[in-house]
Amino acid sequence: MKVALLTSSRADYGIYLPLIKKLESDDFFDLDLIVFGTHLSKSHGYSLNQIIADGFTPKEKIETAPELDNPENIGFSMSQTLSMFSKLWANSSQKPDIVIVLGDRYEMFAAVGGTVPTGIPIIHLHGGETTPNAIDNKYRDAITALSDYHFASTAEHANRVKTLVNNKNQVFNVGALSLDNLEDLNLYSIEEFKIKYHIDMSLPTALFTFHPETASREQNHKHIAEIKKVITKLNQQVVITMPNADVNNLTIRNELNNWISEFDHIKGVDNFGTLGYFSCMAHCQYVIGNSSSGIIETPSFKKYFINLGNRQKGRQCDRNVINCRISEEEISNAVVSLREKPKLTGTNIYWKGNVSDKIIYELKKNTKWLKML
Repeated sequence: MKVALLTSSRADYGIYLPLIKKLESDDFFDLDLIVFGTHLSKSHGYSLNQIIADGFTPKEKIETAPELDNPENIGFSMSQTLSMFSKLWANSSQKPDIVIVLGDRYEMFAAVGGTVPTGIPIIHLHGGETTPNAIDNKYRDAITALSDYHFASTAEHANRVKTLVNNKNQVFNVGALSLDNLEDLNLYSIEEFKIKYHIDMSLPTALFTFHPETASREQNHKHIAEIKKVITKLNQQVVITMPNADVNNLTIRNELNNWISEFDHIKGVDNFGTLGYFSCMAHCQYVIGNSSSGIIETPSFKKYFINLGNRQKGRQCDRNVINCRISEEEISNAVVSLREKPKLTGTNIYWKGNVSDKIIYELKKNTKWLKML
């Protein structure tokens, strides 16, 4: 089976990684990695280097990242992306049997839009999740509607996909793929982490990631100002990872870089990669921000997640999540409350194990169905 897997950012690549490894090692599959979006953007860490360092050779590298973070540039980037993928499939000497896509990004939606007219079956991962206060919610549902085969992260999300596509036979609840990384990644020790990133994780540390709330762009200046009042005064180390290339991401990115240069207790890494990010999560005290990884991955590390604002509102949460409005008082109270919280135990609602094997099993089992679409 010839498979084209589309990856547009560090975020989806880290989730894909276990599946990429399994597809690469299985002779049944002929895998083509199609790399685009911020993977090729120097201002966003040029994460193509991480893909190559992991031993993978992209079949295609398509430059689609917007120059600026305003709606006009992102809209233009989307139109370019759709056009370039239409051209890619038209010029391809051997079209793939299936295309695998993940998530809810605008560039992934555009790539899917350029793929639909070809009739190539589209496999979508992580559909059915809901974040109504982020514009990504619309892209996610649109990708789901345009796709033919679906692998969801929980039973609740799978049921929502069934409603969206009106076909329960093409929807599978397999769990969160990113958590497969925990089965075969040898995380950095504190000493190894310090050598690689020059950050001492033996110190009490908060891991912070904050993305724009794209459904309420006018609030982003206010949000980051409120968060600054807390983060810059914390009596502990803070490790910051940078936001995705959403509308108004530069507003936040520039402010975070100012904090990093101004305050000794704040450290910054643009692109950790999966191994570095999970290692930081393993060694930190808690996670704070509004990234989906705080919802999906922190329970497996037995870490509390202070979820700021509305970006993740609607996404199914575990009991380690502390939802918090973006105000100095509420964020400060949430941080203080961690002192009284019990040690986390139990499992992760997103964890099922061997997710990549389950996906591969279904792809092999449904070969005839895929070719009949």
